[in-house]
Amino acid sequence: MTKFKKIIALMLALALSGCSGKKVGTEINIAVLSGPTGIGAVYLMEANDAGETTNSYNFTVSSANDDVVAGLTSGEYDIAAVATNVAANLYNKTDGAIQICALNTYGVLYILENGDSIQSVEDLRGKTIYATGQGANPEYVLDYILTQNGIDPDNDVTIEFMDSDALVTLMATGEAEICMLPVPAVTSVMIQNSDLRIALDLTEEWNNVTDEGELTMGCIVVRTEFAEENPEAVEAFLEEYAESIENVQENIEHAAELCETYGIVAKSTVALKAIPDCNLCCITGDEIRTTIEPYYTVLYNANASSIGGAIPDEDFYFAK
Repeated sequence: MTKFKKIIALMLALALSGCSGKKVGTEINIAVLSGPTGIGAVYLMEANDAGETTNSYNFTVSSANDDVVAGLTSGEYDIAAVATNVAANLYNKTDGAIQICALNTYGVLYILENGDSIQSVEDLRGKTIYATGQGANPEYVLDYILTQNGIDPDNDVTIEFMDSDALVTLMATGEAEICMLPVPAVTSVMIQNSDLRIALDLTEEWNNVTDEGELTMGCIVVRTEFAEENPEAVEAFLEEYAESIENVQENIEHAAELCETYGIVAKSTVALKAIPDCNLCCITGDEIRTTIEPYYTVLYNANASSIGGAIPDEDFYFAK
């Protein structure tokens, strides 16, 4: 080959692969939730933008489980981060159209108080609790903990549900005394109102009333049809996602900046303080079932509808 032809060949190779920097791979539409469930993806989002990922990822950031569920059921999204109870619900209500392929978040719920009267779960009796997460893990976790402590969620307390932003504002201004929020909303509101205190860690309270499995609140799901057609692409995603979570845990300052850049957390200062308390994890393979099934069993026994009426069977779990 002449020198001229070598130059032309090199230019062609650069044009085909060097401009975008992406490897040839599968295009995957991914939805992640703002907040702790989405934080683990930020390094993957950065790598994708830099063209350094095996697959080509189209990310959507949403603030509502319902929006992500709609996108999964319509086929708009191939992979998504959702609450673990939502994953079970989807599996049961779509005849197995989605599978769980990773667990990404342990417990992140706290009871905050503008005062000093709540020292135990019993102290919540007769109180009004403002909360986020109706119809998802937060509601069912709170109900279970109250019930196991002899408190009827329907009659012994008043639970007022609202979206996270509205609740943060209510607590920051001192208009509400008691609330249940997840990290990083907890961090955000405590920065705004220094009179607030963490009264109860609901992960600890969960562990006080059951020894059945971890309180595992966030996960990654994949459409079953997509997984069956693209198992290698899903495996590549899981490897890159695990690396992303590891980078978040080891490089928190840059992760916090990325959280703001990608709209996962509104402010990097909040993300910086919140990430260590987000209890991120990346559990894949056979370990998913052994970790989450005891939690599903607790939810099923407490309220079967919370996971779609049945504990998911073995087909729920992604396997290459």
